[in-house]
Amino acid sequence: MNKSPMMPPEALVEILDLLESESIDVWLDGGWGVDALLHMQTRSHSDVDIIVRVADVSLVQSLLEERGFTIKEGTPSYSFVLANDTGLEVDIHAVRFDEEGNGIYRMQNGDDWIYPQDGFLGKGKVSDREVSCLSAPIQVLCHAHGYTPVQKDFDDMKKLEEKFGVELPPHLIG
Repeated sequence: MNKSPMMPPEALVEILDLLESESIDVWLDGGWGVDALLHMQTRSHSDVDIIVRVADVSLVQSLLEERGFTIKEGTPSYSFVLANDTGLEVDIHAVRFDEEGNGIYRMQNGDDWIYPQDGFLGKGKVSDREVSCLSAPIQVLCHAHGYTPVQKDFDDMKKLEEKFGVELPPHLIG
C-alpha cells in the first residue's frame, strides 16, 4: 500500500455517510468494492466507484457539489466523475432497476450494462463501517468485461478468488 492514498478510507466513509443520511442507497464497485468485501484496505485508491439509482443522481450531485465536487468527465445522469480540488474523485454509475431487480447502467458509449440483481447483495466494511457493495462474483464479472485489466485488477481478482473461491476467467489471471 502506498504511504498516502488519494482516496483515504475516512474520506470515503464521509461521502457514504453524507449520501446515506439523505436515504440514498449506495453500492461500492471497483477497487474500494473489492477491499470492502475483503474487510481491509489492500492498496491505495485514486477514486471510488459508486452505484446509485438514477432517481438519486440529482441529489447526489447536489450534495457533493456543496462539498466542492464538480463534474470532471461524463454527463449526468448515468455515467460521470465528480472531483474536488484536493484530488478526491467519485465515479458515479447510476442504474435503473428492472422488474427482476437487475440494475441497468447506461455507459458513456450509450450501451447498457446489466448488473444481475444478486450482485447488489454484497456486504463489506470500510474501516469499521458496514457498507453495501457488489458481490464477489459480480465484481469478477465487471472486471472481466469492458476494459483492459492492469496489474491492480489482476491483484484484486486474485484476492477475491482466494477469499471467496470465485472462478476467474483466463484473462483475469495475472
